[in-house]
Amino acid sequence: MQNKAMKSPIRKLGLERAKSAPFMARLCAKSVPMSTIRKATVEDATGLARIAEITFRATFGSDNSPEDMDLHCDRNFGPELQLKEIEDNAMVTLLCEVEGQLAGFAQVCWKETPGSLPSATNPGELRRIYVLERFHGAGVAQALMNASVKEIEDRESDLVWLGVWEHNPRAIAFYKKLGFYESGEHEFHLGNDLQRDIIMARST
Repeated sequence: MQNKAMKSPIRKLGLERAKSAPFMARLCAKSVPMSTIRKATVEDATGLARIAEITFRATFGSDNSPEDMDLHCDRNFGPELQLKEIEDNAMVTLLCEVEGQLAGFAQVCWKETPGSLPSATNPGELRRIYVLERFHGAGVAQALMNASVKEIEDRESDLVWLGVWEHNPRAIAFYKKLGFYESGEHEFHLGNDLQRDIIMARST
């Protein structure tokens, strides 16, 4: 899980029940002016680490202790950690820039999967989608999700899954509208706090 009770409906976003072209047409209600989606490079590690921590704290800081937040951020965010993610062949990190400013990012990966997932030959995880608060409502999240969909489909994944905090009803409802269904649960450690994520999945 990254992707807890949210002021924004987006923790990690999902997919609609369609192939990429119809899905994107329905999802993009509004375009992002002067925006660019691109894959992260090693030169982006510092900026990625900064936005990853800022958006995580903005999303979950009010619902978790400062100690747990600090511990989680220390373990998961930093230029060296994000550099490893960028260089990982089993992960794709996407950046959205609006008028030259980094507005949000998404990560999809193909790694260990929960045992509760339905049978699939190449499941892909939508691990993170985060957007800076000042860009909420500007279509950044939708643009990042569309790009994530394409990456997942390009790898011929037949299933996409994500984890969402059980105390995040807005996000759960959002994913259900996009064709996701609950498929199990797994544990997520936020600092020293053991939390429960709901596993949601859908076919590509």
